[in-house]
Amino acid sequence: MTHQFDGKVAFITGAARGQGRAHAVRFAEEGADIIAVDLCEQIDSVAYPMATPEDLDETVNLVEKTGRRIVAERGDVRDFERLQEIVAHGVTELGRLDFVLANAGVLPAMGEHRGEVAAFVDAVDVMLKGVHFTIEAALPAMLAHGDGGAIVITSSAAGLKSVSPGVDTMSHGAAGYNAAKHGVVGLMRYYATSLAERNVRVNSVHPGGVATPMILNDAVAGYLTEHPKFGESQIPLLPDGLVTPEAVSDAMVYLCGASGRYLTGVALPVDAGLAVK
Repeated sequence: MTHQFDGKVAFITGAARGQGRAHAVRFAEEGADIIAVDLCEQIDSVAYPMATPEDLDETVNLVEKTGRRIVAERGDVRDFERLQEIVAHGVTELGRLDFVLANAGVLPAMGEHRGEVAAFVDAVDVMLKGVHFTIEAALPAMLAHGDGGAIVITSSAAGLKSVSPGVDTMSHGAAGYNAAKHGVVGLMRYYATSLAERNVRVNSVHPGGVATPMILNDAVAGYLTEHPKFGESQIPLLPDGLVTPEAVSDAMVYLCGASGRYLTGVALPVDAGLAVK
């Protein structure tokens, strides 16, 4: 590792497992200290088991093994005041804030509750409102030191094209997921143009299917069996196309690091060609 983030601090949502954990560990390996947050409880519209407090503890353990510091707290990205508290505590402990990885997400498009209005509301609240709240809670600390910084929003291939191939896969949950993942592209462009004068770069990453507990679970497997046309639509162009969380972390490091210093307002696919299929 290059340790290019020595002396920097990253705020990462959805950090208990999956992509968020991978980002926390990778940024720590690059020298950053970490402010980590995760809900660590179940949302009713989500069919698969969500992260637990023990998962967040393991993220803490893995970051500390790199020799970096981490402030990890349970919190809901739908709760703006709670996010403000977490950021304030993290900055008090770690001294500053340089990077925001707005990563928290849910997949309420599968399972028995996907046809309920609550599934749409949960998707938009977590992945659109939650991204807005995450950035707004972090901005005062990011801007305070005057050194610029970087924000990366986790969208999806579903933020670049619809992932519903037919009427039989329509649901409130699927609509909410697509709406949120498209919506954060608008937020990304808004913040990119607004914050450029303060040298804060803002981009989004758009993974396809990622090998995390959000995808590798019985609810998703059952849905793909029930809807084979949908499963076929999610096979990317490149072989062995199930993206690793570490590959998404590579993109995060690139967008936040010196190699990405001229990139802002970019929607970067990390999807093995799914979005152009």
